[in-house]
Amino acid sequence: MKFKKFGYNDERRRVLGAMGALAGVAGAQWLGMGSALASSDWPNKPLRIVVPYAAGQGADVLTRLVADNLAQSLGQPIVVENRAGAGGNIGTASVARSTGDGYTFMMGTNATHAANEFLYPDPGFKPDDFAAVAMVGLLPMVICTTAADLPQNGIQQLIEKARKHPDTLNVGLPSTTAQVVFSEFVRSAKAPLFPVRYKASGQSMTDVMGGQIPLVIDTVTAARPHIQAGKIKALGITSLRASDMLPGVKPVSEQGVENFDVVAWDAFFAPKGTPAAVIERFSSALGKAMSDPALQQRLRDIGVEPLFMPHQELATFVKSEREKWGSIIREANIKLG
Repeated sequence: MKFKKFGYNDERRRVLGAMGALAGVAGAQWLGMGSALASSDWPNKPLRIVVPYAAGQGADVLTRLVADNLAQSLGQPIVVENRAGAGGNIGTASVARSTGDGYTFMMGTNATHAANEFLYPDPGFKPDDFAAVAMVGLLPMVICTTAADLPQNGIQQLIEKARKHPDTLNVGLPSTTAQVVFSEFVRSAKAPLFPVRYKASGQSMTDVMGGQIPLVIDTVTAARPHIQAGKIKALGITSLRASDMLPGVKPVSEQGVENFDVVAWDAFFAPKGTPAAVIERFSSALGKAMSDPALQQRLRDIGVEPLFMPHQELATFVKSEREKWGSIIREANIKLG
């Protein structure tokens, strides 16, 4: 019987090739195991949450309240890092460039994740740079007035007055969110009002209470103290449902402007590539933290309606919000930057 003869080099190549293939398989298995281990013992060091706004602003206060409770649930310290500028774009872009290692998250808003891509020529990030983690709260806006002929919950009276005197009723708008609420209200209610833009709530509130303008659109946080003091009246809240934060104030949607629902919101996001198991665990821990009645009340105290939404629902919600805000911004031709 004759056997096929192999040279030394041929045999060496075959053996080395087989060893390489085995090493490749083992390496892939090890990498997969390493990823699993990284998720299973997460978190094993402090976490970082980027807030793309200045310290002391609403999103920052909210983040720190939630982070204190969340740190206890996760068993690791949480560092809140403020990276403000360009309407939230600077901090958001920094997270988009971060590694998705499960230790960097951000507090996103309706501005950073629904509006800014339509407001700025280049915000520095794209929607698919992030993974949705969880919603924590809504921030309804409220339409307010000092006009003697407009009662509380007087949206219908406001619409009638605007139609009789088109473009003569000035409305103070201290934020981009207020501008979007205004534009959608004018469009959907067919109420021709005149916008007056402000840089901050303080001046617009001073002007409406001083009689320089008859109307203002602002957050519940900014308006509530003046409503409670009887200095201004709430015509309607912009969320689809009434809020415990403003008892007795009806939604705009219940006053003849069907389905009106334009609110600010806050939610956690992570850089793309963050392990799905980490997102699931973070979202679950956040849900547990948000079930604390004491935390819920503290959020209401700062004007945030507590609302937990897990990552799957948040991803769907953000997609619909981008479509809504993008449509309003394009139609109203609102531009920044």
